[in-house]
Amino acid sequence: MSSLASQLAQIAANSRSTLNTKVLKAAHSKSLIFEPRVAATQTYPEIYSICLEGFEELCNLDSRFTKFTQSLWSPQSQEADRTQMSAAENAALDKHVEAFLHLCGSRLRLMPAIKAIEWLIRRFRYRFLDPYIRSLTAPPRAAIVQQATNRPELLTAISQYTLDSCKYQIEYPGLISFWGGVMVEATNGLLDKYRSGRRSIQIENDNALMQQLGPVLSDAMVMKSSPGLQIASYMVVTILAAKGGLADNALTAFMDQLVHGWTPETMRPGLVTLCIISQHRSAKQLSARVTKALLKVPEVASVMNEIGKDHRVDKLANGLALALVDRLHKKGDVRSLPVVNSLLLGNVLREKQIKVVYKSLLVAAHRINDQVDQDGAIRKELGTILVSLSQAGGEVGDIVRATIDEVDFDIDALELTLGASIRPKLAVEDAPEAAAEDNNTPTVDKEAQVAQNFEKLSKLKPQTASCFAEEPLDLLEELYSLFLSVAANESNLQKFDEAPVLSRPQAPTKLFYASFYMRLWCGSLPTLAKVAALDRVKNLLKDEDFATLDFQAVVPYAIVALSDPAKKVRRAAAELVTGLGSFYETKPTKARRAWGSEGLYAKNAAVNWLDFNATKSLIHSVLIPSLEESLLHEDHILAALTNALESSKSKDGDKKHLSHSTRLAIFKFLSSHVVGTPLIAVKLRLLQSLNQIKSISGTSRTDLLLSLLQWWARLSQAEAQQLLAREAVDEASVNNAFVDVVIANNEAGLRLIFELIRDSNVITRNGLVQSLFGRIQKIWSSMKAETQFSTARALLTLSQAVHPTSSEPDVIATEATDVLHKVELTTDILLDFLESLYDDIKKATEKPATKRRRVGSSEKSVDSQSPADVSASLNKATFVLELVQESEPAKHPELLPSLFTTLSELQHLRTVVGSELGYLQSLVLSSLLAMMPAYKDSKELTIDPAAGHGDILASCIQRSSSPTVINAALLLVASLARTAPDVVLHSVMPIFTFMGSSEVIPPLIETFRKSRRNLVASTAELLTSFVVAYEHIPSHRKQDLFITLIENLGPEDFLFAVLAMFVDKYGATDNMLAFTTQIIGSFSVEIQLQTLIKHLDLISDIFKPKPVLSAAILAKVDSNSEQDVVKLATKQLTLLPKLLVNRRLRNEISGLAEKDDMESVKIRELYAQLLEGVLTLAGTVKPKKDTLYTRCGEALSNLLNLLSIAEFIKSVEALLDRPNVILRQKVLRALERRVDSESINNPKSREALLAFLPQLTAVIRESDDMNYKHTAVNCVDKIAEKYGKKDLDAVAAAAATIAGDSCLGQPSQELRVMALLCLASLVDVLQDAIVPVLPIAIPKALGCLEESIKAEKPDGALHNAAYAFMAALAQHIPYMISGAYLDRLLVCSNASAAAGVNEECRASRTDCLQFVAKLIEGKVLFTALEKNWANAASSGYLALEEYLHVLGTALDKHPKSSIAKNTTLFTGIFLNAFDLRRSGVLSSTQELEKIELLINETSLKMIYKLNDAAFRPMFSRLMEWSTTGLPKSDSAGKAQRQVSTYGFLQHFFENLKSIVTSYASYMIDSAVKILSAPLTGDDVLKTLRSRVLRTLTKCFEHDQDGFWQAPAHFNAVAPVLVAQFGHAAGADNCTEDLVLAVVELAAAADSKEHHKEINSALLKHLRSEQAAVRLAVIKCEQELTARLGEEWLQSLPEMLPFISELQDDDDEVVERENRRWIVGIEETLGESLDNMLQ
Repeated sequence: MSSLASQLAQIAANSRSTLNTKVLKAAHSKSLIFEPRVAATQTYPEIYSICLEGFEELCNLDSRFTKFTQSLWSPQSQEADRTQMSAAENAALDKHVEAFLHLCGSRLRLMPAIKAIEWLIRRFRYRFLDPYIRSLTAPPRAAIVQQATNRPELLTAISQYTLDSCKYQIEYPGLISFWGGVMVEATNGLLDKYRSGRRSIQIENDNALMQQLGPVLSDAMVMKSSPGLQIASYMVVTILAAKGGLADNALTAFMDQLVHGWTPETMRPGLVTLCIISQHRSAKQLSARVTKALLKVPEVASVMNEIGKDHRVDKLANGLALALVDRLHKKGDVRSLPVVNSLLLGNVLREKQIKVVYKSLLVAAHRINDQVDQDGAIRKELGTILVSLSQAGGEVGDIVRATIDEVDFDIDALELTLGASIRPKLAVEDAPEAAAEDNNTPTVDKEAQVAQNFEKLSKLKPQTASCFAEEPLDLLEELYSLFLSVAANESNLQKFDEAPVLSRPQAPTKLFYASFYMRLWCGSLPTLAKVAALDRVKNLLKDEDFATLDFQAVVPYAIVALSDPAKKVRRAAAELVTGLGSFYETKPTKARRAWGSEGLYAKNAAVNWLDFNATKSLIHSVLIPSLEESLLHEDHILAALTNALESSKSKDGDKKHLSHSTRLAIFKFLSSHVVGTPLIAVKLRLLQSLNQIKSISGTSRTDLLLSLLQWWARLSQAEAQQLLAREAVDEASVNNAFVDVVIANNEAGLRLIFELIRDSNVITRNGLVQSLFGRIQKIWSSMKAETQFSTARALLTLSQAVHPTSSEPDVIATEATDVLHKVELTTDILLDFLESLYDDIKKATEKPATKRRRVGSSEKSVDSQSPADVSASLNKATFVLELVQESEPAKHPELLPSLFTTLSELQHLRTVVGSELGYLQSLVLSSLLAMMPAYKDSKELTIDPAAGHGDILASCIQRSSSPTVINAALLLVASLARTAPDVVLHSVMPIFTFMGSSEVIPPLIETFRKSRRNLVASTAELLTSFVVAYEHIPSHRKQDLFITLIENLGPEDFLFAVLAMFVDKYGATDNMLAFTTQIIGSFSVEIQLQTLIKHLDLISDIFKPKPVLSAAILAKVDSNSEQDVVKLATKQLTLLPKLLVNRRLRNEISGLAEKDDMESVKIRELYAQLLEGVLTLAGTVKPKKDTLYTRCGEALSNLLNLLSIAEFIKSVEALLDRPNVILRQKVLRALERRVDSESINNPKSREALLAFLPQLTAVIRESDDMNYKHTAVNCVDKIAEKYGKKDLDAVAAAAATIAGDSCLGQPSQELRVMALLCLASLVDVLQDAIVPVLPIAIPKALGCLEESIKAEKPDGALHNAAYAFMAALAQHIPYMISGAYLDRLLVCSNASAAAGVNEECRASRTDCLQFVAKLIEGKVLFTALEKNWANAASSGYLALEEYLHVLGTALDKHPKSSIAKNTTLFTGIFLNAFDLRRSGVLSSTQELEKIELLINETSLKMIYKLNDAAFRPMFSRLMEWSTTGLPKSDSAGKAQRQVSTYGFLQHFFENLKSIVTSYASYMIDSAVKILSAPLTGDDVLKTLRSRVLRTLTKCFEHDQDGFWQAPAHFNAVAPVLVAQFGHAAGADNCTEDLVLAVVELAAAADSKEHHKEINSALLKHLRSEQAAVRLAVIKCEQELTARLGEEWLQSLPEMLPFISELQDDDDEVVERENRRWIVGIEETLGESLDNMLQ
């Protein structure tokens, strides 16, 4: 290409415009919604107007589209032309278009969006779907994911597109979902792709992956305007964290970025993602950014706890807790402490993590200094948290306490630092000794602070009064604070002890010093402080001044210290007790003064001091022996004290037991201290032991401690809370302990409880109120009867009272109600409660006495009392009756009269209230019902008949509209009737509609029974009254009432009548049928069967000329009116099938197989009788109407399905022995129907039916009735088909009988048909086992077949049955159809085909022959077919067609080996077939051609299965047979054979093509001879010549091996063929076939010499005198020119003279065809022949 051309090409490539109109038109026709031809004709204004509609609709859907109104959709956009724009303008336009497409993404399937995009494509030439627009198919997701995984640029492009859409807020959910899905799958694929076993390579791959995905995820996570994108990015980050094995720094970066961008909407998914990332990160604290973000989450600990139900959050929670603790000691951020506390208690951390976090809290507590916590608030808060955690229950508390034991620094010192006791519940073992003090010397500031504290201490005034008598709280708090600051240092502690304020020198006489330390160790101070306090007092006892004092006042507080949770405290207390014990070893000669006897407690607190012996017993017999165990567990000392006080009897012979007086003294001593001490904790600790002691020597703990309860109850809620908060004691524990001082049967204590309950001050303290009521409930079982009675009455009053002063006015009533519900109430109490109702109800229902007047219950005035009084009465009645019902009324039968009275009063009250009061009445009735068994079982309990209880119930039933009340009342009446008949005797009639009286009906029926008339007919009127009453009975009572009624009447006699009358009266509706079915289902099987039999008799009676029973109990109809009789009978017959399917009948009758007793025999007899009745009735109604017969059929079907088949056979055996043949036949038909419905997998059915076969066989063999035999054979067929394979011997015996003279040999056509069909089924069942029967069966079957064909009118049924049997044989045991049987079968088939039977018979015949063709052994079949050809040919076209179909199927189904072995037989078969034309058996040419075509197709099937070695001899034999098989004189026969042969050869060469070209050598001589023969005008010879030419044509056409190029073959055929043109003028010419043959020969003989030879011979014929010859040659030349082209025109010079001559031919047709030849030559050569022809 020249340089100019290349430059022009480059310009054209870069140019945006073109002058090529085709290109412009093609570009303009590119459209989304229009066909190209339509789009090409559209102008831009037209397109704009159409697309603008879509854009406006988009704007209506989303206002964000409106911003494109002034750019892409402005009217000026119609003039926009990219070719005229600059590069910058085009770039700007592209941005607008891309933004618009971003926004359209979610609406691409909407027509408005498609219209809008159409404008972008048509006006702005935007090709956004170009790669896929041709297929209109979206790229598959899997392909996108694969490419995104393997091509980073694609994933980046998708991500950038999505991020841009979100950035400009034009994203849509589908885009986010698509990006998230692709990103997740691609990330997963990249992780798998980058995985490596070498660490260094893996690190490089991880870095590469982070560089690829990190920026995208970072941008996505902070896209706050798109929550969906953030959540999608969280998914990807989760995949990376879980599967990527990333380093901690990468995971931390992801976490930081996540919290940086999350919003309230994405916070929870973000937290879940943080949890997952944290699980794959090291266990260390979170970064500052993540920590700050988590602190801003509302209730973060609760949220984590909730997330923890689905995901592991322990590492995230652990990292957060550690970070918060770090912030605490570094920055003093106390806000984080509650979060840490919640995390520890929230069950989100594991054991090790809890230990680590708690230890970090302890370390933080050590590290916090004054710079961080100047005022100590942080340490105080931290100490509170540490204490609460150490006191926590459950697994967390155990772990924390174990952690405290494990730490290796001084916990005691820490407790003092924090001013809190961290270890209230330490483990059994002592904690490790305090670690050595920190090497760092205290700072100057610390020493200065201590000095300042001592200076302050020295300025305090000395104190002498007891700390328990007066409570200088401010002074005590200040002293506690100073003591805690110095307790860790012994020297400082000694200075503190010597402070003037404590008055240490005056300790023996003044109480402040010792009481201060006693109060200190009983408080909630650190362990070290308590130990120091105990040591001070212990050292005090060593002072000589104390030798003359009785120091027993310390004992209660020592007991409290011995029960302290801290082991160190208990050890110090044990040392103190041991020191006390030394004071009481020997009795002093002079009585000692009790320390604290004056002024220890407040003035009004009197202490019961112990004498020396009692004190000694307490210390030496109770406390000291228990010290060792007390060190092990804090509760031991209290248990030991309880045991010592409970009994004066020693255990194990121990003589150191306490006397009654000593125990009482100790009891009073400790109780007085409990009352006197102001410390709640001391009271609570000592009450744990004292509340276990009921009384000692007649002095109860209530007597001693009741004042304690009074004191506590007098406190206001604020005062109580202040005391509890000061000592950090649980309010519920205190309430329960103080209330427990009241014991059962203590009048003063119970009185106080109720006084307190009614006290307005106490009502405000809900916890105390609950404890008071709880105490009543707890001691209830221990109360005496009279105490329970009075208490219950008081509780009832409280439960109904209202307390307007209470903030919660229902608390007293609620608690009282709860107690009464929970305690066991006696009969006397319940009676009192019920009696209390009477007055209330009377007040509510009666007017004041001055206005009282006598009125009926229905007339009571409704304005007697206020609504509040009525409501109160109802509430009380409800409550009391509920209590009665909950108290198991059967245990309180004495309540019956009161309950009846209450029920009567409720009838009055309901009038006042205007309500049903159904619930109250139900409560009373249910309670009364529960008492009935007690009255029935006990003779001592009686019910007064004169009390009118029956009238009350009757009134209740009549006036109530509540089904529940009516039902309960009726049940109660029934129960009373059985228990105390006299009570309801006079009240039955008012409720007769609801319940039949068992006392009235039986005597009445007995009266009718004594009469001589029919019982049912006699009672017809009575029964009618019951049936009529059905409409007036409540629906929920109908079934039970009528069942009871029938039971009273006697179901054996009346059940059928009642059911029939129901249907007759109300019609056979669904509801009535269901009702009657439920009624009969309530009785036994025997009664049901008897009822059904009688019902059948009743129906039969309807059809009698003079009905008796039906006329008495059913509607009156004219017996002469058949329509009325049928209508009456239809109702009853509609009922019968429904009665036979009730559940009880089916269930119970199915159990007969397991029984064989008299009852079962009876039921079988009834069943047989019922079956006989149904069959007889079916025969009776069949002539009447089809509807009746159908109903009988339904009844029979249901009846048959009742029994198992085994039981059915047992039941009908008697019927089969009846002489009535018709009945026996019906029974067998019933059996036949039953067999159809049986399951094939039921072993019991199989055994029963197979066992029944011999009986059926006997029927076939012995019966003379053909119909009976027919039914029996049908039964055998059904049984054998289902179960025959399980007992071949029994079935074979039946088959022999059926094939014998007694069945198949009978003249009855129907019987023989059934027998053959049955034998066909038995062949399938027996298979080889039926072989012994076949020598008898096959001849008879073939005889039946021949007989069915020979009749004047073919018997189709017998014909088909015989073929069915033979088909079964061919299918299952084909080897039995051989020789004569097969020949006979084929002959019969030919005869059947010739007989012209119907289509069904033809189908059965062809089906059988197909099985024969497929399954019979090849040699046997082919031999029979060879023999049968003549018979088939003589039988006509249809027989021949079926013959060839059989042969073709056999060739298809048999293997090649079988075909190859029988080539001789096939040769004979096909030679006979090819001789069919000569035989002349088919007169119709059309039928002959069809058969020959079928022969040719069948022959090919054989050829396909033969190899060349096997087929070539057959082919040679065929050609020899066609030419020499007949005498020379039979030239016509020979011609006919050759016509058939060449018809096959044409088909042969046409289908097998080049494979068999070489076989042409066998036919060359024959073909040449035929073509060389003179023309005679014979049609057969003309046909023969045509077929020869066509055969040669097909052979020439498919020559691919140069067969016809060989001179020997070419020279033998070519001259003869060309010579045939000489006969073109003859009447029998085959010009068209000849032309085709010559053309194909010239094409096959692809040689210049052969072409020249053929052309020369053809040209000679052009000078023939006959125009037809010349014309034929010209047409041949035309075809040759068209087919071979220039190859053939190489001989043009030789042709030109002849062509020139033909231009002036005498024949116009020849001349015209010559011109057409010239035109063909010119078109082939591309030049004119005019010059050549001149």
